Amino acid sequence: MTLHFQSTMSDTIEQMADMENQNAPLSGTIKSMLEDYFNDLDGHPPADLYQMVLQEIEQPLLESVLHYTRGNQSKAAIVLGLNRGTLRKKLKQYDIN
Repeated sequence: MTLHFQSTMSDTIEQMADMENQNAPLSGTIKSMLEDYFNDLDGHPPADLYQMVLQEIEQPLLESVLHYTRGNQSKAAIVLGLNRGTLRKKLKQYDIN
């Protein structure tokens, strides 16, 4: 069941990115995509939704900011408003080099 939910959430996140590229406000896009996600569950209960959404958003955020800062973790931490140690922990968590 969880794999189906994660697959559906991944599809939802990709749709969010497409909508975001069309200048839709991020919060409205997320709300709309979560409504679609709940509809797609077809009666199945969601599990660990908070962590799933966080992972789907956090990893590309970290990757994008690192790309923007050309791999400079100190600058990335500043852009993200994180402590460098916290950033390194998150990079390790997502296996981002």
